[in-house]
Amino acid sequence: MNVEKILAISGKPGLYELKIQTRSGFVAESLLDGKKITVGMKSNVSLLSEISMYTHSEEKPLVEILRAIAVKENEGPTISHKEDPAKLIAYFSQIVPNYDEDRVYPSDIKKVLNWYNMLQAKGMVSKEEPKIDPSDSELAMQNAEAVKEQVVEEVKKKKETAEKPKAKTKK
Repeated sequence: MNVEKILAISGKPGLYELKIQTRSGFVAESLLDGKKITVGMKSNVSLLSEISMYTHSEEKPLVEILRAIAVKENEGPTISHKEDPAKLIAYFSQIVPNYDEDRVYPSDIKKVLNWYNMLQAKGMVSKEEPKIDPSDSELAMQNAEAVKEQVVEEVKKKKETAEKPKAKTKK
């Protein structure tokens, strides 16, 4: 399940896919109707990959919750978000048994189930664990080493320029 470019925009219904970044914001396409909209930098935008929900022990990433729903439903649609709140809470407690009832509201549960059904309709849900490609982790390590070397070089240059005596000027 790849939700890296899926956005929730405050004040706008549904989910959006990030298409293009611009100087003043970005262009996003609605997953509901396919219409493209421009969104300014002042808009409150959340990436689904960055959203978590409270549990009694920790915060659980939304991606894991969506994957748990996909496993339970065999990648099919789940119950409608328009069901009775008690039914939604009972269903959600099967998915995330230790969610924090004091900090996760029925409206949050409705939103998650609605988002899951939108993503499922677009074929964007998966019950498989993400596979980490060893070459990706090796590449990340190489990039981290390169950045580290760059920072060390910059620090050395700054020290050298700071240690050089300044030339005296005549007035």
